[in-house]
Amino acid sequence: MGRGFHDASSAARAVFEEASDVLGLDVARLCFDGPEPALQLTANTQPAILTVSVAAAAVLAERGIAPAIAAGHSLGEYSAYVVAGALAFRDAVRVVRQRGEFMQDAVPVGTGAMAALLGLALPIVEEICREAAHGEVVDVANVNSPAQIVVAGHKGAVERAVALAAGRGGKRSVLLPVSAPFHSRLMAPAAERLGAVLADVSTTPPRVPVVRNVDAGLTTGHADVVPFLVRQVTAPVRWTDCVRRMAAEGVTTLVEVGPGRVLTGLLKRIDPALTGMAVEDPAGLEKLASGLGAV
Repeated sequence: MGRGFHDASSAARAVFEEASDVLGLDVARLCFDGPEPALQLTANTQPAILTVSVAAAAVLAERGIAPAIAAGHSLGEYSAYVVAGALAFRDAVRVVRQRGEFMQDAVPVGTGAMAALLGLALPIVEEICREAAHGEVVDVANVNSPAQIVVAGHKGAVERAVALAAGRGGKRSVLLPVSAPFHSRLMAPAAERLGAVLADVSTTPPRVPVVRNVDAGLTTGHADVVPFLVRQVTAPVRWTDCVRRMAAEGVTTLVEVGPGRVLTGLLKRIDPALTGMAVEDPAGLEKLASGLGAV
């Protein structure tokens, strides 16, 4: 992932090189060649995705394409703060590697799980979580669209939630191949450790507003950056609300940078009036450039 931009753009290569310098590993090789099991370790996944996302944004900047507002899903919120100028990339890539380590350490492998529940409204999923707990933890983790909600917590509780969802009219449920129950109360130890790391990171006011995962509010000053990034570890990602907030701010076109096009796919389920374009390689950039010309 990210190889097309790396090979075609000096700005993108500089981002990869800076990440490698900070982390002491060859981030480009990890992204391009894996091996896949190494890339799937969250302590590697998080800085790798951040690097590819920021590299893609750097290529857009080379072409004079800059955001009027920024947002990111979970880890992507760090990319948004970097692009908005609130966090230095060097600091962000170091912090997200530690974030990945802290999240993995918070819950022993095999103890936690996450599942996407499809076709159910948020109040029903919240009720399912209460019923499935049985003394364990299962929380709403991501509200990705009005009918795609992810839950996270103890493996047994998540499995009970999946079973309950089938009886409540859910279209289907999918256990996710993740290494920890992100955005649940089980991540509290990770949030505490991350808070200590972020306390030493310098932040500046963002050049453009950043929509926060925690509450879909706007971060426009530097004082809100760290507290909300800490809260984000255990709080649900309210992505549906984030997209609706951007629309309320007058946004009509959203550009997804980095590997994949999952967020672009979610747009039409949240607000069909919005236009989404994904840029993960030079071909996507050219399509974006012609599309923005048409807009």
